[in-house]
Amino acid sequence: MKTKSLHRDKVNIITLGCSKNMVDSEVLSGQLTAGAYDVVHENKKRDHNIVIVNTCGFIDKAKEESVNTILQQVELKRRGKLDKVYVTGCLSERYKNNLEEEIPDVDAYFGTMELPFLLKKFDVDYRAELVGERILSTPNHYAYLKISEGCNRTCSFCAIPLMRGQHVSRTIESLVDEAKKLVQGGVKEIMLIAQELTYYGLDIYKKRELPKLLHALADIPGLEWIRLHYAYPSKFPMEIIDAMRDRENICNYLDMPLQHASNKMLNAMKRQITREEMEDIIGEIKNKIPNICLRTTLISGFPGETEDDVEELKSFLTKIQFDRVGIFSYSHEEGTSAFDLPDTISAEEKQRRAEEIMELQQDISYQKNLQKVGQTFKVIIDKKEAGRYLGRTEFDSVEVDNEVIISSDKKLVPGNFVNVKITNAYDYDLEGVVV
Repeated sequence: MKTKSLHRDKVNIITLGCSKNMVDSEVLSGQLTAGAYDVVHENKKRDHNIVIVNTCGFIDKAKEESVNTILQQVELKRRGKLDKVYVTGCLSERYKNNLEEEIPDVDAYFGTMELPFLLKKFDVDYRAELVGERILSTPNHYAYLKISEGCNRTCSFCAIPLMRGQHVSRTIESLVDEAKKLVQGGVKEIMLIAQELTYYGLDIYKKRELPKLLHALADIPGLEWIRLHYAYPSKFPMEIIDAMRDRENICNYLDMPLQHASNKMLNAMKRQITREEMEDIIGEIKNKIPNICLRTTLISGFPGETEDDVEELKSFLTKIQFDRVGIFSYSHEEGTSAFDLPDTISAEEKQRRAEEIMELQQDISYQKNLQKVGQTFKVIIDKKEAGRYLGRTEFDSVEVDNEVIISSDKKLVPGNFVNVKITNAYDYDLEGVVV
């Protein structure tokens, strides 16, 4: 789709939602670039004439942001600032018919699995050999690696299978090849993502093969850090922790979304696990790697949640002492089995409960950070901001976790590693000096 103008088409990709969406946008940009298009991510210069909005449809707030972004781009098109507006991603997959009716000025809508059809609008053929040839939207020193698509779980609150389909693993060979290309391009840290990491391999290898993949990735020269996100607790393969313990470049970091700790809530959420089983798994993990950083995600205000359930969740957090916690207010999603349950807890009450949980976690986080004062950590430099450098330890992932604020007279280069002695601790950040 070359427009009839004297200037070369420039495509701006706007990505909303999670890191999995970000990878999809990077893959899209790689395909368009190979088709001779000029492609940018989140372009601030506004010198583009085509926009692709990669939407999120996970919860109400994400859907609202996606719709507002589409409307903003359509308005720019109406004012002659854009030639074309295309929409893809989860919201478009789930509500394409509604969107076409409500916002008809979008040139075309595409679902999550319709990349070849989107490319056809640009007269570009999808090239399978370009899989892994991504144009990163992240800084060059870190990248996400999506090891599978979709999910076979049936959690009652989750609409992801409706938007992403069933679980499909990529082969170990393809992932290692992609990781090698990323490292050759300057990437030092790779974050493994999927809707469900621990299910990896069951569909193509007939057994859980995340540990084997980890060892294969850890063998790549120049890959300094490998980080794990979204590990489902039920039937957790402990060989993952063995690989983490045995391989120096696998970060002692695990993101394990638990959602709740009350057995009543876990059963209603169809999580296929009990509080007691979760405590056993976490205990075994900590026995193998005592200094592991554990991150979890929770949901407040699920239908039927009582104050007793909230208190049980708080007691669980007090006992386990997670390093990192994120929490979402429950979103009543049509098409999920929980949609049949009465959503009687108000938005204000859901938010109040979430804040109550985070107040507890804030103190836990601060106490854990205080213990790091005086210790020295290997830190990757991410950027310079307001005259100081910002970095992360192996216990901190991008955007969601602590940052290390570093003062240094010497120039520090993003992507390089330095040893930092921690001098001050805050609720969610650390401060230190290079040693």
